[in-house]
Amino acid sequence: MAAIPLNDDHPVRRTPVVAYLLIAANVLAYLMSPQATTAVWYPADMVERFCAIQDYFMRWGAVPAEMFGYTALAEPSVPQCGAIDGKQVWLSVPASMFVHSGAAHLVGNMVYLFVFGPVVEDRIGRLRFLALYALTGLAAAYGFALGEPQGEIPMVGASGAISGVLGAYLVVQFRSRVTTLVFGVVPMRLPGWALVGSYFVLQYLLYVTTSNAPGAGSGVAYAAHVYGFVAGVIVGWVVYRLRWRSGTRLSDVY
Repeated sequence: MAAIPLNDDHPVRRTPVVAYLLIAANVLAYLMSPQATTAVWYPADMVERFCAIQDYFMRWGAVPAEMFGYTALAEPSVPQCGAIDGKQVWLSVPASMFVHSGAAHLVGNMVYLFVFGPVVEDRIGRLRFLALYALTGLAAAYGFALGEPQGEIPMVGASGAISGVLGAYLVVQFRSRVTTLVFGVVPMRLPGWALVGSYFVLQYLLYVTTSNAPGAGSGVAYAAHVYGFVAGVIVGWVVYRLRWRSGTRLSDVY
């Protein structure tokens, strides 16, 4: 990442329970997955462990071809690992938001959720924040799937939902300043709107350039980031409009 956020200067008025629980759920899901050395109940043999990882991603990942009914059963990317039996496609889409490809993928996502999640939760309230996270995560998954409806590579990770949180942040708390490590080294205090706005521009450019270059994909679902962010802006704007119409602070209600 070119910029790593460290903290937002907006003082939250109460413990961001939902944001912290989401972080805990993502970490726990990773520690229980076959990629983690803590999951000792998976086979120790390298080939069997590799197949367990493939099974895990195909079973709990959001596969576009399955989501749109082009195939009813997840097929293995490695033939010797066998097919996936009994997969529940309707469950795999929300579950994919808690599955990460590795420790670096997990940490990168959780850093952004840790910095921006508490602020958005404080501004819109706990229940609305949970709904925002879930809805934008689903929008990101289906937005990605629409781009390649017959795709057979599973999409995993919380990036789409966290992009939704960033989109909502742009609406409800853009005046904050965020302490950021630029290029992972130089600490700077940047306007929140500039940081999340540049994130969206970068993700959009990467989405456009990779989608127009067959065979040049990086394995990152940039489309999910873009759709999740846009969904977050829309949901954040609607929530903010409701707040002003009611004349009360939504975060004081829930």
